[in-house]
Amino acid sequence: MDIRKLYQTMVVHCGEQNWPAESKPEIVLGAILVQNTSWESAQKSLDQLKEATAFDPQRILHLDEQALQTLIRPSGFYRNKSKAIRAVFAWLDDFNFDYAAIRQHFGANLRRELLKLRGVGNETADVLLIYVFDVPAFVADNYAQKLFAHFGVSSKNYQDLARQITLPADFTFHEAQVFHGLIDEFGKKYFRGQDTFDESFLSAFN
Repeated sequence: MDIRKLYQTMVVHCGEQNWPAESKPEIVLGAILVQNTSWESAQKSLDQLKEATAFDPQRILHLDEQALQTLIRPSGFYRNKSKAIRAVFAWLDDFNFDYAAIRQHFGANLRRELLKLRGVGNETADVLLIYVFDVPAFVADNYAQKLFAHFGVSSKNYQDLARQITLPADFTFHEAQVFHGLIDEFGKKYFRGQDTFDESFLSAFN
């Protein structure tokens, strides 16, 4: 299907959507904290982290385990998420949080390296690629799977859809960011609870 056309149609109807964060460390934290929970719950943890650390990477790295777990408790799974935060931030610290240098160092292997980090699965890796490392990628999350199923692209899981969808060669990382945001905003409106896709502006898209 024509991904560029779908992207442009969604931008016209919804406007550009992007990750609600002011810095890349905040995006990294949000990508981990939102796992297996709602954004509202993740935001509560982010608010507490911001108050305690101002999202300063070194202050986050120097939090003791109990303090970090207490701050992120609202997002659930706080023990596992605290370990993931420590692992990812320690890895970034090895490169002095120089995201461009990390991208240049690993090149096409960056996604594979991200997946080696504790707490980083396929979705989190792709989110980090597009929002932190400025690399175009497709986030085949639950909302994307539901959306593309309506276009006849059925999938069993994240990786299954990711294999079937290829972004245009000229798709920029900014467009990849916006596309992910558009799909999630669309999903929140039309796929929460009852599926109301047939009432949406994409019902006649082909």
